[in-house]
Amino acid sequence: MAIGAMIHTFDVQLADVDRGVYEDLSLRVARHPSETDAFMVTRVLAYCLEYEDGIAFGAGGISSTDEPAVLVRDLTGRITAWIEVGSPDAQRLHSGSKLADRAAVYTHRDPGRLIAAWEGRTIHRADEIVLRSFDPGFVEAVAAGLARRNTLTLSATEGQLYLELGGTAMSTRVHEHRIAKA
Repeated sequence: MAIGAMIHTFDVQLADVDRGVYEDLSLRVARHPSETDAFMVTRVLAYCLEYEDGIAFGAGGISSTDEPAVLVRDLTGRITAWIEVGSPDAQRLHSGSKLADRAAVYTHRDPGRLIAAWEGRTIHRADEIVLRSFDPGFVEAVAAGLARRNTLTLSATEGQLYLELGGTAMSTRVHEHRIAKA
């Protein structure tokens, strides 16, 4: 018998000062059995840091190649933002960048290794894609504090992220990396 996805809930107070986004979010996140806690945390952070009308968790990343981990659709259903998590291959990023107005990647892995893996590969509008990473150990520290039900306060300002989870406060710089053109 196959093991199903585990559902985690996140009640999020989001304050993204730089973008002027202030929201209270209630997220139900399905964690696939093959998905690590670090990947799920990165998905939630990407969702919050990219939050806008039409955002949703996609089926991608673990079990689907048709959608990214997070995406934004306009009112017609067209994908306007393709947001990958982890370490997508160049072809997946190329395809997503062609489908959407913009693309981004959030990773809990070494961004230098990821960029090196993409080097010399064809990626549509590579110079416009932003790769975001966090300080070493940050995502793992957040993952260590996860429960099935989570209350999360997240504030972003001037490239700094402040997070409180279960009474524990943490912070990280949100590093932005650019992909060189092939």
